[in-house]
Amino acid sequence: MKPYVKQTIENEVAYIEFYHPAHNSLPGDVLAELAQTITAAGENKDVKVIVLKSGGDRTFCAGASFNELININDEATGKVFFSGFANVINAMRKCPKFIIGRIQGKTVGGGVGLAAATDYCMATKFAAIKLSELNIGIGPFVVGPAIERKMGVSAMSQIAIDANSFYPAEWAQQKGLFTQVYDTVEELDEAVKATANHLCTFNPEAMIEMKKIFWSGTDNWDNLLAERAATSGRLVLSEFTKEKLKGFE
Repeated sequence: MKPYVKQTIENEVAYIEFYHPAHNSLPGDVLAELAQTITAAGENKDVKVIVLKSGGDRTFCAGASFNELININDEATGKVFFSGFANVINAMRKCPKFIIGRIQGKTVGGGVGLAAATDYCMATKFAAIKLSELNIGIGPFVVGPAIERKMGVSAMSQIAIDANSFYPAEWAQQKGLFTQVYDTVEELDEAVKATANHLCTFNPEAMIEMKKIFWSGTDNWDNLLAERAATSGRLVLSEFTKEKLKGFE
């Protein structure tokens, strides 16, 4: 299957789904389309709630595209590359509607940032998380603020430093990333649909005001995440990282 971003609207709920055959690792064009789709859904008067999901069974998102990462040869290109997830996170932050995360499987790096940027995140027991960036000589700089905001500095530091380990969904729930963890994808989908439909019965104006409160103190994220993207873009050109990336060619 080819990569895609698609949206379906059912009962005032916009289901936004992304997919890439490489374990849902996302190249720049898919990330740009995802950010645009989220922004458009936020402006759509026929939508009250958004669900963010991915295609496939056992991987929600494997982070950024390694194929693109390997081919970065200058800082400007690096900043643009790492701005991909920054733009999606900022689109989610600015979206005036609640975004429910549907995390059906493992999620790595930027994928953890997407989960953290949802307003209400639900998962299966297969949804282990990992921040692997330190393994290749960079760090989770762009997604860090979203993860820190949701899970706290301690939990974010732990998974960022322990870059080899997957942490189970139950641990992520204990740390505040996931609200509920389900045994099967079917149970997850039923719960996501029920939650989204129930939220549609609430006052949209009240939800807009609540979202402003939830995200208060993040008005500087346009600049902050751009600065973080520049840091990653610089480090990816380091001798250490270039040597590490040779193993993925």
